[in-house]
Amino acid sequence: MDDQDDWLAARVVFSQAPHGPYDYRIPAEFETRVSPGVRLTVPLGRGNRTRQAYCIDVIGPFHQLASTVNPQRLKPLSSVLDERPIMDGPLLDLAKWISQYYVCPLGNVIETVVPPGVRDGSGTREMLFLVLAEGVADQLPGLNLPPKQRAVLETLAAGGSDWTPRELAETVGCTQGPITSLRKKGLIISSTRRVRSVSHTVPREKREQNLVLNTDQQQALDSINQAVEQGEYRGFLMHGITGSGKTEVYIRAIQKVVEFGRQAIVLVPEISLTPQTRRRFRARFDQVAVLHSHLTAAQRAWHWNEISQGRVQVIIGARSAIFAPAPNLGLIVLDEEHDGSFKQDKAPRYHARDVAVRRAQQAAIPIVLGSATPALDSWHRAQTGEFELLSMPNRVLNRPLPDVATIDLRVDFGNRKSRGAISQKLRQEIRSAIHQGGQVILLLNRRGFATRIQCPGCGHVEQCPDCSIPMTHHRDGSKAVCHYCDFQIPEPQVCTECGYAAIRFAGIGTQKLEQEVKAIFPDVPCMRMDTDTMRKPGSHELALSRFREGEIKILLGTQMIAKGLDFPNVTLVGVINADTALHFPDFRASERTFGLVTQVAGRSGRGPKGGRVLVQTFSPDNPAIVAAKRHDYLGFAAGELPTREEFGYPPFGSLARIVIRSESQERVKQQSEQIADVLQQVADEQGQSILVLGPAPAPVEKLRGKYRFHILVRCDVDCQLQPIIQLATTRIQTAENVQWIVDIDPMDML
Repeated sequence: MDDQDDWLAARVVFSQAPHGPYDYRIPAEFETRVSPGVRLTVPLGRGNRTRQAYCIDVIGPFHQLASTVNPQRLKPLSSVLDERPIMDGPLLDLAKWISQYYVCPLGNVIETVVPPGVRDGSGTREMLFLVLAEGVADQLPGLNLPPKQRAVLETLAAGGSDWTPRELAETVGCTQGPITSLRKKGLIISSTRRVRSVSHTVPREKREQNLVLNTDQQQALDSINQAVEQGEYRGFLMHGITGSGKTEVYIRAIQKVVEFGRQAIVLVPEISLTPQTRRRFRARFDQVAVLHSHLTAAQRAWHWNEISQGRVQVIIGARSAIFAPAPNLGLIVLDEEHDGSFKQDKAPRYHARDVAVRRAQQAAIPIVLGSATPALDSWHRAQTGEFELLSMPNRVLNRPLPDVATIDLRVDFGNRKSRGAISQKLRQEIRSAIHQGGQVILLLNRRGFATRIQCPGCGHVEQCPDCSIPMTHHRDGSKAVCHYCDFQIPEPQVCTECGYAAIRFAGIGTQKLEQEVKAIFPDVPCMRMDTDTMRKPGSHELALSRFREGEIKILLGTQMIAKGLDFPNVTLVGVINADTALHFPDFRASERTFGLVTQVAGRSGRGPKGGRVLVQTFSPDNPAIVAAKRHDYLGFAAGELPTREEFGYPPFGSLARIVIRSESQERVKQQSEQIADVLQQVADEQGQSILVLGPAPAPVEKLRGKYRFHILVRCDVDCQLQPIIQLATTRIQTAENVQWIVDIDPMDML
């Protein structure tokens, strides 16, 4: 590199440590092929072992980062793997923001943003294509060639689409011999590239007409459409009670977006909601892509390609759909925005709601967050003017909200002869609802048959050997399962501690509830929906279709049946135990309980028959239960937010959780203390006021064979935790066989 003013460097990152960034010289033959978003192979370390890397920037003499590069010391990159970037500039900018905000290496973020099927070329194959060498077309009349070779060159000179050797031979009517001879003479140039070999059929739904909007719906739609027409970022929080017609407003707003030739992303929290949402949108739009975990890698790659080419109007999916490569994005919608499944539990630990807001801001487009029970963080942002509140307090056709009553299990448990999951009152109501032609939904947010396996002789509870939690008894397969690490053992016949032969299976899961329902109502068709029964592709859609058509009368399951589903014939909802998460050591426990009970209650009374809800609880006077009984979100928020503010919890403060784990309990404790000390030192140096809580054993102290301590770091909203944590990570000496993670804005405290 003799000319100091004539050089180009690729700044790259790796998905594995060392993560980078590092700079590599771009050889002249690669200069036109290297751009941000392409994958490269580069030599790394003294041994120059080849590693795959992601190019995040191209730097030259006049680039703003040029002063950080010494071109004389750069190694040249080895090869370029992509013909075009696997992610465009805006998506790469979003990945950079996620990396900084969630304190996660950028290479890890990129591998989350771009699906494996896209990176691996799933559904494509490498093919050979032929073109005339430069100048051959002009020389063709003077060339002395056999007839077949001349015919081959004349066909190529005539132009048209790219020719493969097979297509060319079939068109000319010859074997591969003349083509091979011309390639050897240098008259034909060959090149290889990957082409898509797998397509994915997208079924059409019967076209439906727009519904008539009520006043609340129309006002909400007018506000969103105004932002769409003005082409500007605006955040909307649509607080619409269950059954208020939020989805119809989404659809009508997206129709406006499509009129402008743009695309929309719609996020839903549960895969069980995807079939219903997909059906409603495909009945209104021509091109709808659905992204979810049951797609094969090739199908997902096909959808990704269709979206990136602008051939899809609406993209529907769970949290990862926020990364859909829509080049003409015009609107983002998050339905059930309060749902905890929008937060990813592994690196990068992003929250799709916050990533969606950031993407909308970058693209200068509106975003709509919809929920009957908005997250208190979002509600506070609406109250302070950061979001515009769209209120829809009435159900469609002015149908009343279902009557909600509580059943005090403390009294009922003492009085009734049966010790089953279903109280006498709930039994009567189920029988009445079925007799009157209605359908029933029963919620129990506990999988398995029995939630505790205990010896009545010595009191020993069967625990997972790798996790500090009780194992769950599953009648299917006669086994005991750990729901955290999936460790399994055969159903114990005797106590593993004392050998007593009368093992007691206590607690109630969905399997036991299903058995009880079938015993009480043997002639009533019943179905269970939880992760144990919904493993096969299409199982959600089949189950919900059978329930919608009335073949199934009682649908029971976990939280996947609690939200978003619209079945007009459901006249009764029963919450088997509203307390399952109420007393967790988590400041969001009340919010989750209120949201879950309110959401499942909203599945009732959505049709002309009306509805009723019975909530079984040992805590009928808990404010979350009382507010849910009254459908009183405003009252719940007004009571909960002052407590959050008093203790500086979100949305009145910033929070990070650091979890340290190792097979050695002593090493975990020592490492945790060091991390806490370094965090405090860095904050003091920077003049930032933070509160370091802990270290202390995590509520689930042992998980997958490793002991766990955690630290909570809290500060005011005007203080940024990320720079403190980022700097602290450079000073922390991690002990051998100890791992630790950072979770910004944590949703899980266990």
